Amino acid sequence: MDGDKGTSALSKGSRTKAKILKTALKLFSTKGYKATTVRDIAGAMGVKQSALYNHFKNKDEILETLIGDLTSSAIVHLFDDRDPQEAAKSGKALLAGIGTKFKLLSFDGQNEALYKLLMQEMFRNERVREIYNEHFYQENVKKLSTYLFMMMQEELIRSSDPLMLANEFFAPLFFYQMQVSLLKQDRKSTSSVVSLFEKHVEFFWESIRIEKKESLF
Repeated sequence: MDGDKGTSALSKGSRTKAKILKTALKLFSTKGYKATTVRDIAGAMGVKQSALYNHFKNKDEILETLIGDLTSSAIVHLFDDRDPQEAAKSGKALLAGIGTKFKLLSFDGQNEALYKLLMQEMFRNERVREIYNEHFYQENVKKLSTYLFMMMQEELIRSSDPLMLANEFFAPLFFYQMQVSLLKQDRKSTSSVVSLFEKHVEFFWESIRIEKKESLF
């Protein structure tokens, strides 16, 4: 029974901590980290400030925890569980899957809040810059360049600098994602941007693919 009580208390503590993080993320991404106080977070949760200090030393520790969560974002794990050879052979389908993932995440509340926090804190927090450069962008660029190189070997796309191609593919997707966030921030329609994710994939693929000549025999 004592063990059950301990487990129950631990579970309750975990749920409270998760709620603090969720509330803080919402406030940080809307009001900004600097403008948000511990009192604001406690007030939004309907609890006393002391309840937050049972889980976090201060507001900075809450931010540090959220920053750590950024590395578990779906953007970081774009290429997880993919067999490199099979993925490369899929050619355009691989790129289309990435484009779709970016679009879906642009309309996912949790990821949108994390993205907004990332953008707001990038110039203030060196750790955030490190996470963005290493996990969000450079790591994905390196991985995609490997896939593109394999596509060149399979003669699916023209020979070129795979790293440059990977940068050219990802840059517009990040831009479109930002556009969605800005439009939603101002409560404007995102319809003008929604189709750009797929259009970019189509345009990019058409510019690099090798057109197969039909055999006369």
